[in-house]
Amino acid sequence: MIDLFLERRFARPLEPALVTSLTLAAQDCFDRHRVAWQESLLARDGQRLLCHFQSPDLESARLGLRQAGADIRTLWAGSVHTAPLPHEAPPAEPNVVVERRFAAPVSLAAIQALEDAGAACLHNHRVRFLCTFFAADRRRMHCLYRAPDAESVRLAQRQAGMPVTRIWACRRILPPASTPAA
Repeated sequence: MIDLFLERRFARPLEPALVTSLTLAAQDCFDRHRVAWQESLLARDGQRLLCHFQSPDLESARLGLRQAGADIRTLWAGSVHTAPLPHEAPPAEPNVVVERRFAAPVSLAAIQALEDAGAACLHNHRVRFLCTFFAADRRRMHCLYRAPDAESVRLAQRQAGMPVTRIWACRRILPPASTPAA
């Protein structure tokens, strides 16, 4: 299975319940093409959405998403890289996304080295790195953070000298079966 990411923008804001219901309504198409919805990140303003899927291959995902009515022009294959979890820290929910776009392919190691060098900036602003979605073409990534707010992440990224295209606060939406029990 490969990881796939679909970026969407909307003129009218979406609510989390609508994202869930639309995705679940597409389940027959997804099942037919073996596409598994992993999670979605919806911007707090409801106008930006990043969906994470797994599929046997890119073409299966294209077929399933297209049949479900999705615009697949911004579908890309990538990989997921999670931060090591400290023993004393419980898993955190992401609430801020940092988009990074590059004119030329980059290595994950090079970006990680910048992030490591700026670790004090993250710590000072109470920003915790959770994971990265890194495109197979190495020209884009979305990094997920837990922070007091998007401005804290913006300040930490600027002080650390990180490349940034866009930063937005988000809500994480999981498939109903994946929702953690209370």
